[in-house]
Amino acid sequence: MPELPEVERAKELLRSMCVDRIIEDVETSEDTIVYSGVSHTEFAAEVKGRKVVDVARYGKVFYMVLEGGGRMPVLHLGMTGMVQVKGDQPTWYRVRPKDVQDEWPPRWMKFILHFAATDTQPAVQVAFRDARRLARIRLCAKPLEEPPISELGFDPLLSMPSVEDFSALVKKRNCPVKALLLDQSFSAGVGNWVADEILFQARIHPEQRASTLDDAEILLMHEKTVSICQTAVDVHADSSKFPTDWLFPHRWGKGKKEKTTPLILPDGEAAKIKWLTVGGRTSAFVEQVQKLSKSAAGSAKTKPKNRGRKAAQEDDDGNNSSDLSDAPGLVEHAEATNSSVKRGKRKAVEKEEEEEEEEEEEDIEETMASSSKSPAKRPRKIAKAEANPVVVDNILNVAEGGSSGSRRSRKAKR
Repeated sequence: MPELPEVERAKELLRSMCVDRIIEDVETSEDTIVYSGVSHTEFAAEVKGRKVVDVARYGKVFYMVLEGGGRMPVLHLGMTGMVQVKGDQPTWYRVRPKDVQDEWPPRWMKFILHFAATDTQPAVQVAFRDARRLARIRLCAKPLEEPPISELGFDPLLSMPSVEDFSALVKKRNCPVKALLLDQSFSAGVGNWVADEILFQARIHPEQRASTLDDAEILLMHEKTVSICQTAVDVHADSSKFPTDWLFPHRWGKGKKEKTTPLILPDGEAAKIKWLTVGGRTSAFVEQVQKLSKSAAGSAKTKPKNRGRKAAQEDDDGNNSSDLSDAPGLVEHAEATNSSVKRGKRKAVEKEEEEEEEEEEEDIEETMASSSKSPAKRPRKIAKAEANPVVVDNILNVAEGGSSGSRRSRKAKR
């Protein structure tokens, strides 16, 4: 799913198109799953005619700050949600040939905001679309006083705790460190690829128990959590511009011969990348530099990923190619082939891919269900508040609330 850098990119796109402009008209499509706690007609009626003051992000959610009374839109991309401007290439998280379309309104559109031309800007239309129906659209009046923002952990770029506070948070947890990083109540915005990158650069095994990390490891993990997110954001989540010594380009080809240049470690040795399942997610790590201590190994409950299906090796985000054709931030199109053998392999990959994506969907749905049942809590204090008052004023509650149905029921409703 889109992680902090990809959501930041969507936020920046929306901000560049909408700030200081009045929403002249709104088109919506009915979707009782994506629209949470509000109907599509209520959404349109409440935002139409209001001026966009700002667009901001916290964790994996982003929101529009609107002028005047009334509630404000809060958005979660789910797995395949995106912001698209009419006439521009969509901000794909991952692309397949069948996804490429130039039609408008775009397929799977949930809403389109119309902005009139100004003295300096042409008229523009901005759509929010989602194929898998795991995105969420809400309206919130006082989001800081409501879950799930009040339940989220720190944002690595907005509210990263001090090293001392971070260390205390880590050491009191006995779960595998990879599972801890994926826990949104610990670190909001960190997802699977970011967590793998943090642990690789900090030289920590994903199964290492958080409570067993020493001060040096925690210090490095703190540093890398910030620097990796910031580096990815600085290049607008364009993975082709990520540093060449990152694990990222190499983590998508599980079980296949790597077509990209091998990852070379500082000692000149080629990295040996392995995969296992930690916290229900596929984890990539480099065995030469990410060692599991004996004490942690004895208590680890996770197991290596089953490798019996050679033709279907993929990541939990559904990215399976050993090149980067499906990696986030890249737009590459697979060459068509009439080979029955290749078609069979592709079907096997797609089947396994669906199973992995369903794992992530279940996690998303569990989070949404728990959020919808949670009582309101005290607003979360945001670090950098004094330095950036806009963040404090604009950090709105972004809900992942409302349980969606099963994968099968979602398909049926389409």
